[in-house]
Amino acid sequence: MRPPGTAAELERRRRLAISHLQNGSTVPEVAEFLQVTQRAVFGWQAAFRRDGGHGLDAQRPPPRATKLSRIQTRQVLSWFRKSPKSFGFATDLWTGRRVAEVIRRKWGIDFNWRYLLSWLKDRGITSQKPQRLAREADREAIAKWRTHDWPRLQNGRAASGPPLCSSTRAASC
Repeated sequence: MRPPGTAAELERRRRLAISHLQNGSTVPEVAEFLQVTQRAVFGWQAAFRRDGGHGLDAQRPPPRATKLSRIQTRQVLSWFRKSPKSFGFATDLWTGRRVAEVIRRKWGIDFNWRYLLSWLKDRGITSQKPQRLAREADREAIAKWRTHDWPRLQNGRAASGPPLCSSTRAASC
């Protein structure tokens, strides 16, 4: 048997089968010619008799049923305004596994955590780690260190000063 094709290809084959039947071919001949079962040809013939040419039209697949209702979806998305700690987790990091776990606990619906990551991304929620910053942090000192000290350490010398001395180099400082 021939593997199924696109909806348009399947419609073309149904119409070709009916054309051959109308021109005097038998069901077994049409089935062999199109490499399909006789049962398929009989079904197409019945659809054509019942609905005419519309009975052979390409059919859209039915929409896939969603596991979550719209209300549940909104509720899941609202969780990201809260800390995972409020759901019983030890840290402030939302993961696909954690979201799947909360959905399972709340509604008994199982989701693959990898699917959930894609599902969340489609809704504008991406993986992020919370950035921790001490309350006592001096933002001005951090900014100065980033612009002055860090480049000096990376380059081995200050942007506007003498080169850094090293205990492993000859004493040239």
